[in-house]
Amino acid sequence: MWPNREETDRLLDDARAGGSGAVDKLLAEFRDPLRRVIDLRLDPAVARRVDASDIVQDVLVEASQRLTEYLKKPDMPFHLWLRHLAQDRIIDTHRRHRLAQRRSVDREQAVARPAWADESSVALVAQLIDTDATPASEAIRHELQRKLSDAIDRLSEDDREVILMRHHEALSNQEAAAALGLTEAAASMRYLRALRRLRAVLVPGGQEPADGV
Repeated sequence: MWPNREETDRLLDDARAGGSGAVDKLLAEFRDPLRRVIDLRLDPAVARRVDASDIVQDVLVEASQRLTEYLKKPDMPFHLWLRHLAQDRIIDTHRRHRLAQRRSVDREQAVARPAWADESSVALVAQLIDTDATPASEAIRHELQRKLSDAIDRLSEDDREVILMRHHEALSNQEAAAALGLTEAAASMRYLRALRRLRAVLVPGGQEPADGV
């Protein structure tokens, strides 16, 4: 999902050196990944009032304004820094829209989250329910994606976040730990617990899979 780390480092070096158009090129590489981060986490009811692309643009503008500060002290990988900016924008968006229009927003029926309907969703469900192979039938794939979406919605915020990070954003355990402010061991344990809880929702009363997930 995220741009290649080596290419990102090269673009950061160009930006640090003041190369013409370097900052714009750097940030353009992250527009689509940021859109996915936001789509995955924006409340469906709020998403009907707010264009996610506007939030992405706000994040990129802020990143451009603060890039010099980041380059002086890059305490975390660039994509995790951008995620942090995006998370702050998402929280602010939810706060403003849900407080300002709580009644009308809460009355609306939640819509499906199309951002969860991807190959990683099918693969994750297949893993958790012990299917022999990723299903080829489009109808079955859509049903598995729907079940996963419903199940993820029923998880706690902490469990849902680590699942989204590891499967939908394809972050490593090390990256997830840094983003969550946890040790790698604690992040790994949270992830395994989240998988167990997710499987319990998908397969009520089911047996633990052979790998202990």
